[in-house]
Amino acid sequence: MKKTIFDKTFTQQEPIPRSAINGAVRVLKTGRLHRYNTIEGELSETALLEKEYAFWQKSKYCLATTSGGTALQIALRAVGVKAGTKVLTNAFTLAPVPGAISAVGGMPVLIETTKDLTIDFDHLLKTIKTSKAKFMLISHMRGHLSDMARLMNILSKHKICLIEDCAHTMGANWKNKKSGNFGSIACFSTQTYKHINSGEGGFITTNDKKLIASAILLSGSYMLYNKHLSAPQESEFKKLKFLMPNCSSRMDNLRASILRPQLKKIRPNQKKWNIRHDFFKKKLSKISGIYVPLRPLQESYVGSSFQFLISENWSRRSIERFIKNVKKRGVELKWFGDLDPKGYTSRHESWKYFPAQNLKNTSKVMHQLIDMRIPLTFTLKDCQIIYKIIEEELFIEYKKSK
Repeated sequence: MKKTIFDKTFTQQEPIPRSAINGAVRVLKTGRLHRYNTIEGELSETALLEKEYAFWQKSKYCLATTSGGTALQIALRAVGVKAGTKVLTNAFTLAPVPGAISAVGGMPVLIETTKDLTIDFDHLLKTIKTSKAKFMLISHMRGHLSDMARLMNILSKHKICLIEDCAHTMGANWKNKKSGNFGSIACFSTQTYKHINSGEGGFITTNDKKLIASAILLSGSYMLYNKHLSAPQESEFKKLKFLMPNCSSRMDNLRASILRPQLKKIRPNQKKWNIRHDFFKKKLSKISGIYVPLRPLQESYVGSSFQFLISENWSRRSIERFIKNVKKRGVELKWFGDLDPKGYTSRHESWKYFPAQNLKNTSKVMHQLIDMRIPLTFTLKDCQIIYKIIEEELFIEYKKSK
């Protein structure tokens, strides 16, 4: 019997909206792509985007940057992380998170991950005591929000500053409070596989006037900070302008013009993603030996990707064979158990630029963890085909491993 083949790519995003293309063309025709290159009376696309995103996020201030990773580095510098500073962060995340901590001279201190892909609070409490860290960069990895009320309670008690990495949670909420509005400062990504698409790009949001003034100066404003609409009074900059290094991480007007029209699509796209995500959740959770991470009722998520855990009894060879066989049929799955980094996927054992930690629980979860993108170019019919291929290959491999 001939096997079904899926013939769409897992990296194909929706086209950029016509309104965004028109905006980009207008900017190109002016030749003024640099955010501070404006004529008298003109407001730059980047400054307008920052004001609009701050309003959308329900945050007082916003800064647009060249990438989510540079946003993380600037945010860490702004809150005071420097050489040797210990920063708590998830063991389950992508390389730019510990990379940002290391890039500013900090020392990542990794926290164990549960099978629901959120932080292990018992390990967090233990590590706070042993490390005496006063900063935490939480990565809401693959859109999974930890219990934010519990987290804030712990961090407040121990006087720990929280930086949020919301690259995968733009539009998500915990108890009707937006992801990114819990910590002192938050970072977002507009990289092409995120919830709005400018190829590369990022945002920093905060309600703190000193932090945003620091971030604007760090981003490379020179003495042009008065061209920002989402910014505090000039007096804040005068206190800081000789203290902040120029990290030259400004977003340009071309990318800003592409992003502005996409803000209104975040909510409707969340609904579309969640329909697809919940289809896979309903189907795969019924398969024996498969665990789908729990989503708390307090969480309003954006299901732009899907994760499931294979039985811990499966060998490395069995999982590798399963991944290879679904790929032959057009389904691209990522396995966090692979000891060698593949594509964007890596795990804590491969981050050799800071001291290794013994994280048995995280390593066990990573061994079982399968990750899949859900681009909005996939229809529900496509999702049905993908599911059937995954189901069939799981069953075939299960029979082999018995």
